[in-house]
Amino acid sequence: MRKLVPLLVLVFAVALAFRPVVVMAKTLASASPSPEATASSTPSTTPAAAPIDITQKSTESLGPLEQILGNQKLGKVWPFNPIKYAIRSAVQAGVPANTIVLLLLLPIVAFVIAFSRNVIGIRGFGIFLPAALSVVFVAIGPIVGIGLFLIIVAVSTTVRLVLRKLKIRLQYLPRMSFILWAVVLGVLGVLFSAPLLQFPAIANVSIFAVLILILLAEDFNRVQLGKSAKTAVNLTVETLILALISFMFLTFKPLQEYVLLNPEVSLILVAICDLILGKYTGLRVMEFYRFRKLIRA
Repeated sequence: MRKLVPLLVLVFAVALAFRPVVVMAKTLASASPSPEATASSTPSTTPAAAPIDITQKSTESLGPLEQILGNQKLGKVWPFNPIKYAIRSAVQAGVPANTIVLLLLLPIVAFVIAFSRNVIGIRGFGIFLPAALSVVFVAIGPIVGIGLFLIIVAVSTTVRLVLRKLKIRLQYLPRMSFILWAVVLGVLGVLFSAPLLQFPAIANVSIFAVLILILLAEDFNRVQLGKSAKTAVNLTVETLILALISFMFLTFKPLQEYVLLNPEVSLILVAICDLILGKYTGLRVMEFYRFRKLIRA
């Protein structure tokens, strides 16, 4: 054992003596270029790839409406194509083509609602509300839209009945403000329950959709207070029917493509149809059914 100790000390000393040499050798090896590194560092004769311009939109990145616009061949600007050229300039400037299509379809939707009122007899809450509600259905879907509307109407009606039951008399605007407070709590409850319900469409509801639905609920309460609950329910159902019909027009792809490719024709035709509809003074379809006995007599 005593003989092994000097031997181990000698081996340790030799290792310490050779350590700087090993470190220097490793340093030189890392500093000297390898054959592969030398080969890679030599200039290559192959041409470098051209840089890709990421600001240029490729055909695959364009939406279907933008591709339709790009494939259309136009003639001179005047007198038949000024709006077409304006649409292309707006799209190139960054305006979404979907927004332009919705704006071009809104006059058609307004005409459909007016036709349903003057000719068929479906009343609803005016023109603006069904049209805006149809846009809400396009944004979040008709199922989610109708579900949220029913929740908003249920909350607002319940609050109104509770205030009447407790005999709390408030003026119209403070009462509607309190009802809006309760509606906000109800909508927040629905949004907070989205993870539990595993329904992602509820979590994507925008404030615009909620405001339109609250506006419809306000008209429901106003009619219910001024006339009767039956009249309010009938007008609300008719408004939802008009909104669903308008939703079908807004999501009809051939109509979208037509108004986008022929905006001048569609706008002029809608204006002519509005003028013709404004001259109609006959009975409505629902009035024929309502007064059928009198007509037969």
